[in-house]
Amino acid sequence: MNFSQGKCKVLHLGRKNSTYQDGLGTDQLESSYAENALEVLGDTNLKMCQQCALAGKKAGSIMGCIRRSITSRSREVMLPLYSVLVRHIWSAVSSSPQHLLVST
Repeated sequence: MNFSQGKCKVLHLGRKNSTYQDGLGTDQLESSYAENALEVLGDTNLKMCQQCALAGKKAGSIMGCIRRSITSRSREVMLPLYSVLVRHIWSAVSSSPQHLLVST
């Protein structure tokens, strides 16, 4: 498997490091302000507000799909669907530190 330098990006953290140009060999690497890797969205300020907003939106859309497609809303039907499809998304949102959720 060959290493692709074209897919490499640099995420500059902090305010002073954004002007530095990184390179790999003779090629300059592309800079980025936010990256999504392994289902975690990180940006230069290391705030999770975008990640939590996306997770909340995804969980809400899954709940809406369940409501529209399931006719029986009994506990025996809804609890397994919720625990498999939605609960892990909401727990990711609620486990994020609250001081990181507020964007300044």
